[in-house]
Amino acid sequence: MNPTEVNRFNELYQRHLRLLKLQGKSKKTIDAYSRAVRRVSEHFDCCPDQLTPEQLEIYFAELVETHSWSTVKVDRNGLQFYWRYVLKLDWQWVNIIKPPKIHTIPDILTLVEIEKLIGATRKLRYRVFLLTTYSMGLRLEEALSLQVWDIDADRKKVHIRRGKGHKDRLVPLPDLTLLALRALWKKHHNPNLIFPNANGSPETIQKATTHMDRGGAQKAMKVVVAECGIKKKSIYTPFATVLPLIYSNAA
Repeated sequence: MNPTEVNRFNELYQRHLRLLKLQGKSKKTIDAYSRAVRRVSEHFDCCPDQLTPEQLEIYFAELVETHSWSTVKVDRNGLQFYWRYVLKLDWQWVNIIKPPKIHTIPDILTLVEIEKLIGATRKLRYRVFLLTTYSMGLRLEEALSLQVWDIDADRKKVHIRRGKGHKDRLVPLPDLTLLALRALWKKHHNPNLIFPNANGSPETIQKATTHMDRGGAQKAMKVVVAECGIKKKSIYTPFATVLPLIYSNAA
């Protein structure tokens, strides 16, 4: 792109980011939609507003060959948003890009696999995190963001705030999970966070204002699953018999 095109691209790109934020899109969605605009711009080396429907048709045909259908779908949605709200155009070409619908059934762990998973998790915070996530069927960010006042021990409920679709919901709190959460909290006594950032001394953890690192939690989960030799893609399942493992070796 020449300097004039670069300036136009930057102007439209910043407007795209602003409009995504104004519509309340999550950070993950903003990152994905803006990446779609950058990808198509780099592919054609021009500002996307110059592209024709035929060029975009060819582009997505190539994208299907090199990327997953989930990426194709996200890019389609991102560019559709760009055309509708930034360029103020509503082209129907996006309707021809329809990833196939695949219905899968999540794998369920056996009790033996559950015991292996919890037992192989060395640090207490990760053991409790795994238990909390799986026993209540939470998404990673939902579990990480839990705060002390979200736990209603009397009603055995947990308030999940701004989950998928920015919606709040209440989920049942198993007795086992409640006991584990209490055990963890007694270790750090953070007044706000259930899973505070654990970098530093106990005093630092107690005063932490950010939750446990997302990447660290993901890595811990992947490591313990690999160590246990579990090949299943989904391991959401009720935890019923693993309380002793939560409290053993609680370093």
